[in-house]
Amino acid sequence: MKIVETITEIKNELSKVRKLNKTIGFVPTMGALHEGHLQLVKRSIRESGFTVVSIYVNPTQFNDPNDLNAYPRNLSEDVEKLKSVGCDLLFYPSNEAIYPQGYKLINIDLDDLENVLEGKYRPGHFDGVVTVVSRFFQIIEPNQAYFGEKDYQQLLIVQKVADSVSREIKIVPCPIEREVGGLAMSSRNKRLSDKQKLEAQVLSKVLEQSRSKIKKWSISETENWAIKQLNQNSNLELEYFKIVDQDNLKVVKLQGKEGLRAFVAAMIGGVRLIDNMKL
Repeated sequence: MKIVETITEIKNELSKVRKLNKTIGFVPTMGALHEGHLQLVKRSIRESGFTVVSIYVNPTQFNDPNDLNAYPRNLSEDVEKLKSVGCDLLFYPSNEAIYPQGYKLINIDLDDLENVLEGKYRPGHFDGVVTVVSRFFQIIEPNQAYFGEKDYQQLLIVQKVADSVSREIKIVPCPIEREVGGLAMSSRNKRLSDKQKLEAQVLSKVLEQSRSKIKKWSISETENWAIKQLNQNSNLELEYFKIVDQDNLKVVKLQGKEGLRAFVAAMIGGVRLIDNMKL
């Protein structure tokens, strides 16, 4: 696996790949890789002729400086994990490479996706996501890019970025990978104690139970039940539990509508966790 840090280097490497008529798969990450990330990489390897992974902790998508500073980083471990699954190239850029002096932010109509759920509780977060993803797409110009459904709202927004930057980029959604007990895999889980991980399992359990509740209850009744269940955990600080249309994240008033998805966000031990599930 080759490691490059500059735009000149990666463009030179990918030029060689294109001359061989190989398709390019791209997996953007912020490092602290876990099995969920590696499943994305493995899928790209299966479906692409050449796989690029980026590791870049993007400062513009953190609305809380403490969260940015606490984000786990371990490049040497990440490199070994990527080598073990057969990644072709790691792009490890600096802030100066991604945001050169004079770089202008891209403006994309996100159809209000940026203002609900995560956007409501992390103002400015998706501005940073749009900026960095569009930048990576412009630099790498992949044939397909792989994103996990754990960040489902981000996935919808990334699709709009791809449509704006280049309609030739295919966005490939990948299922959530879960730890034993159901906790959605996340780099932030490394900051949880064993006890906190057990407590955090309630998020996926309530999501799973909501699947059966929604069959006999209204959306509001199911949401209220879930919120009550989650608030019974004294070590969990709930931010939201919402059931919305999975295509546009809008509130649904029509009972029995297909395509519903439940979203949850909560703090445990100072660590912010999110999860979602199709109902």
